[in-house]
Amino acid sequence: MPKSALITGITGQDGSYLAELLLEKGYEVHGMVRRSSTEKFDRIEHLRDRITLHQGDLLDHRSLTDALRASKPDEIYNLAAMSFVAVSWIQPTLTAEFTGVGVTRILEAMREVCPEARFYQASSSEMFGKVLEVPQTESTPFYPRSPYGVAKAYGHFITVNYRESYNLHATSGILFNHESPRRGLEFVTRKITWHAAAIRHGQIDELSLGNLDAERDWGYAKDYVDAMWRMLQQDKADDYVIATGETHTVRECVEIAFDEAGIGADKVDQYVKIDPQFLRPAEVDQLIGSPAKAKADLGWEPETSFEELIRLMTRADLGLLKP
Repeated sequence: MPKSALITGITGQDGSYLAELLLEKGYEVHGMVRRSSTEKFDRIEHLRDRITLHQGDLLDHRSLTDALRASKPDEIYNLAAMSFVAVSWIQPTLTAEFTGVGVTRILEAMREVCPEARFYQASSSEMFGKVLEVPQTESTPFYPRSPYGVAKAYGHFITVNYRESYNLHATSGILFNHESPRRGLEFVTRKITWHAAAIRHGQIDELSLGNLDAERDWGYAKDYVDAMWRMLQQDKADDYVIATGETHTVRECVEIAFDEAGIGADKVDQYVKIDPQFLRPAEVDQLIGSPAKAKADLGWEPETSFEELIRLMTRADLGLLKP
């Protein structure tokens, strides 16, 4: 019997890469999707005939139990969330419901329907926020600096609580920023690579950004979903930081993208406009993760360098926008 997995948030960047990985490994893959006027399936269009989709919503307990009963999962990957930090300031309560309380709903549904399944919670480096130590590890205290980070911290701790209180196989992956050509255009790396391609093709002539000195620990989403899978293959559930262990600035990202697009790495100040609307109400400090535990326990380490990542994203956007 092939293993069965249910992925919430399957239409997102991570969900689509994870679905591909699990299909390669012979899983029966189920995805949970919301019924909404804006739901886009383009990231999983090429997989539609190989996966089974169920309608469900993290705000609705009944739909979660129905999706679990129908999919009979051995593994549950909870990747659904309000995923964009900036929007969490505009919709803080909805972010709390989806990204925080929604985790409790799915854990409750799992306890009711399939307590023997293995559960993965997508935690986030945004929980560290105003960092209390560098680099951040699994034991670094959280100090979130956005409604998104606060909601993710709730989701993280409720997962730990259910693991310890109900003996569920529930794991949290504390993933640092991870990008790909499937990243939404609102995220800074993809915004940069898309604009670099558009400038190169003569379609636009400027790129508006916020803080060029902001530093992040950026990895490749395809590498990171492999870490998620590895976590659920462990006999004992635990929490893991997944990161590259190095940071880069937004400016570096622009330089690499401009270089790959053939504009020139030295042309940043010519094309980039600093726009105060893209500055965060509270900037997070040096987010840099230590993947030491993941390497020791899971045998995982990132395979794609930051430069390779930005170059492959830029090439994908050059192809996408080709006139």
